[in-house]
Amino acid sequence: MAKAIVAEAPGGPEVLQLQEVDKPEPGPGQLLVKMAAAGVNFIETYERSGIYNVKFPYTPGSEGAGTVEAVGDGTGNWAAGDRVAFCEGARTYAEYSLVDADKALAVPDGISNETAAAIPLQGLTAHYLVNSSFKAASGQTVLTHAGAGGVGLILTQLLKAKGVRVITTVSSDEKEELARAAGADEVLRYDGFPDKVRQLTGGTGVDAVYDGVGKDTFDGSLASLRTRGTLVLFGGASGQVPPFDLQRLNSGGSLFVTRPKLKDHLLDADERGWRAREIFGAVAAGDLDIRIGASYPLADAARAHEDLQGRRTTGKLLLVP
Repeated sequence: MAKAIVAEAPGGPEVLQLQEVDKPEPGPGQLLVKMAAAGVNFIETYERSGIYNVKFPYTPGSEGAGTVEAVGDGTGNWAAGDRVAFCEGARTYAEYSLVDADKALAVPDGISNETAAAIPLQGLTAHYLVNSSFKAASGQTVLTHAGAGGVGLILTQLLKAKGVRVITTVSSDEKEELARAAGADEVLRYDGFPDKVRQLTGGTGVDAVYDGVGKDTFDGSLASLRTRGTLVLFGGASGQVPPFDLQRLNSGGSLFVTRPKLKDHLLDADERGWRAREIFGAVAAGDLDIRIGASYPLADAARAHEDLQGRRTTGKLLLVP
């Protein structure tokens, strides 16, 4: 037996309860991982509450890191004792989790298990945003939202490494300090941000907006773009954006909007390996800082969800068995 967080039915954070469950066994192509930490992400709040369709009883989580305890047939060179991280697993709010061997990422020496658990989902997301969704380049100006969040802090560092001017939004003085420490050139509050962006860009607007907030910022993000600018809507922390009239893209200046997701940017081993090598390599080299905002005992999963949805957090949230 092993401990895991289980929700018997959809609902608020209180449905997340610590239970005894059968310890999983690896099948063909799978690794059994003794979890050192699991990442907490917004998608799990959507699944827990019933916004996204999942099967109940339900154990949340797709991300984490730990040590391989057992391997199934056909797992290549993986062996017990290897350290792995991943963001394409399942039921990671637990002491043990299974991950497909071809989706496991090797953890380099010098990176702790907790730091490794905080990297995959947000690190690989930030990587595809700046290298694939909108290929940021030196001399450009972009706007990001939630600049002190897990993705936001990594995004700013990756953009600055490319020579991009970064304007970001935050909700408090504390978060502003974190965003500036990550390298943000300008830090704004959400209220009236489109007008402030225009002022900072001489009335032109930004080349791109990376928006993971969604409903509350979408209109302002569109209004912040320059002619032929691109809005990359990669999340909905404030809620999902309702349908909108495509003619707004015309009247706004021949704008572009894309709604990407991580899965579509990890299509094969080559792409997954490229993104993981660059992000983990930058962390190992000391060129990319990963902020762990809070670590909670596994039993406190409900509190982690409350803090995340209440926007009381910065950086990455982890659950530690």
